[in-house]
Amino acid sequence: MPKQTLQVLTETFSVHSFDHEQTVPPEVFACPIYFISKTYDELSIVCPTSLKLDSIEHEDNWIALEVLGPLGFSLTGILSNISGVLAAANVSIFAISTFDTDYILVKKDSVATAIKVLRKDGYKVLTDAA
Repeated sequence: MPKQTLQVLTETFSVHSFDHEQTVPPEVFACPIYFISKTYDELSIVCPTSLKLDSIEHEDNWIALEVLGPLGFSLTGILSNISGVLAAANVSIFAISTFDTDYILVKKDSVATAIKVLRKDGYKVLTDAA
């Protein structure tokens, strides 16, 4: 199977943590892209850094690499393989999966390294620059 193509998104993202009883701030729904996860212990929201939220804790300066899909549920190892390449280069990730695809977020200061090692491993990585 050929390696996947990834697209570097132009937005810079923040990852926010809220108390699990907190409701989602309504302004999140106006963002062009966002991710919401809720567990018994927390509410997490990933949204463009331009949206300032009053969260318990947040981490800024994440860049998303979208695995271009859709990816079928029968495909295995995609996220594992990509994260393994990045881990070998000491690039930390924050992974998000949707019904159709995966997003791998890397810190802004690591994105050049991430692109370089992914391309070296045979992945096609699309950016605005190349």
